[in-house]
Amino acid sequence: MSDTSPDALCENADATDAKSGPELSIVLPTFNERENVPLVVEALRKCLEGVNWEVIVVDDNSPDGTAECAKTIGQVDPRVRVIRRIGRRGLSGACIEGMLASSAKYVAVMDADLQHDENLLPRMLQDLRSQDYDIVIASRHVEGGEVGNGLSAVREWGSNLANSLARRFLQVDLSDPMSGFFMLRRDAFEDLAPSLSAQGFKIMLDIVATAKGSLRIKELPFVFRERLHGESKLDTLVTMDYLGLLLAKLFHDRLSIRFLMFSFVGATGVIVHLAVLKTLLATGLAQFSAAQLVATFVAMTSNFFLNNRLTYRDRRLKGSAWVRGLFTFYLVCSFGVLANVGVAELIYAQQPLWWLAGAAGALMGAVWNYVASKTLTWRQS
Repeated sequence: MSDTSPDALCENADATDAKSGPELSIVLPTFNERENVPLVVEALRKCLEGVNWEVIVVDDNSPDGTAECAKTIGQVDPRVRVIRRIGRRGLSGACIEGMLASSAKYVAVMDADLQHDENLLPRMLQDLRSQDYDIVIASRHVEGGEVGNGLSAVREWGSNLANSLARRFLQVDLSDPMSGFFMLRRDAFEDLAPSLSAQGFKIMLDIVATAKGSLRIKELPFVFRERLHGESKLDTLVTMDYLGLLLAKLFHDRLSIRFLMFSFVGATGVIVHLAVLKTLLATGLAQFSAAQLVATFVAMTSNFFLNNRLTYRDRRLKGSAWVRGLFTFYLVCSFGVLANVGVAELIYAQQPLWWLAGAAGALMGAVWNYVASKTLTWRQS
């Protein structure tokens, strides 16, 4: 009688199907890339001839029909698979889901906008096959690589600054820690996956930082190309997103990136509040009490807008949900003020140190606002 236990079935599958499964999975995170996906797939067909490969398109429910386009290609080429994510957004999360869906020995991540040179994939694969490396990263900053015309002067400056911060604070010894083009052993990724953040844009930096020096790394030069179709998904708010990742790693992931983003936004709200208060008082448009009330609501509105754009970009509210979310955020923050004052007064009564009481109250208010708004305003659907 044959053994039908799960372990035995897995062993038999390994023995009988090893040659039929893909050796390499290429993960393409997409949002509004309908025009580019067919071009990328065709480019992969040409450069990976002789390699048993598949491409996993992870689409964040693009309104332009990217997922449907990829599925149409998959009907005639079974090497093309599609994961359509509904109610979830974000580059890192898409990459993680795509890599976890792979059973190949090696997984690669690259953009679907044709700015990454697919011709580098065979060389990456060759280096990993040698078993001398765990991850191979395409770098714009090693000899032979360059940014090319793919980045504006401002974005290039920002990328260089981010590279410097990653090397200084995370001790990540890479020439291009902001690269989004890489290939690694899937088993190495599986070990690190539970500790990775699904938020943010820099999944490769997260992988290397989380590994804490345990990965054998090789960097290969490449030239960053211009986008052919569509618009870049990166905006100025990604800078705060990136700083959140740096801080999360500095705190050894004890604080979530989302909470750090929420705290960043709260800090900007303090600046907005003071600016509005000063303007109203200086111009004589309102007395202090009225000016304080107006400044409070302006700051809360600013915080809501930024949190909706950045902290909860994967749960972004639109239309009537945006209006409902704004009023629930007002309600949450109002109770946050009470929590702030209550804790501060309690501590000051026990230990009359103004700075300690003030800091404790502010922390309590921030935690309350974060937990309550996560539950009520941006609740997971």
